[in-house]
Amino acid sequence: MARRRTLRPEEQEIWAAVARTATPLHPGRQMFLKEVGTPRNAVPVHPEAPAPHGHTHPRLPLFHLGEKVRHTPRIDTVPSPAEALAAAPLQMDAKTHGKMTRGKLTPEARIDLHGMTLSEAHPELIRFILNAQSDGLRLVLVITGKGKRGEDIGPIPQRMGVLRHQVPHWLRLPPLGQAVLQVSEAHLRHGGSGAYYVYLRRR
Repeated sequence: MARRRTLRPEEQEIWAAVARTATPLHPGRQMFLKEVGTPRNAVPVHPEAPAPHGHTHPRLPLFHLGEKVRHTPRIDTVPSPAEALAAAPLQMDAKTHGKMTRGKLTPEARIDLHGMTLSEAHPELIRFILNAQSDGLRLVLVITGKGKRGEDIGPIPQRMGVLRHQVPHWLRLPPLGQAVLQVSEAHLRHGGSGAYYVYLRRR
């Protein structure tokens, strides 16, 4: 272990000149530094000097003892079904779409998939949509439920409401894609986020 040497007089003068230009971050430690000396390779950094390589680090807010924890909002990189549907291009008449999303149109038929597994719900949805189009219906309601959080024991987080996330995907794929004109989250009077309006194409 290298022995600490004392600074020469000219080094002391240089260090004192540099120290006078800096604002101490911890004023209470000045006396400690005077007593133990300064490391030989220490480089004084002015508090207003830019960070190395141009990187700037945001200052964290002060935390006081006894203060409640500040919860940061959860960041989800995958949009919710409602956000994805809202971002989809409008394929139907805008006036009719506005009435539909405000719950002013009454669905002509409905199917309740709540409680079914994916393997049970998919064929039921295909049968219902294709039959509704064959009967000349335009607006139908597909109820998925909002889902409930089950036991999550795996390393990958499980989404709540598997059917709610899967049904819009099924409605875009064959054989339903050719029958569906527009999909939108239902109004509260028809189930809200636990149901979808499906506006069908004319045959």
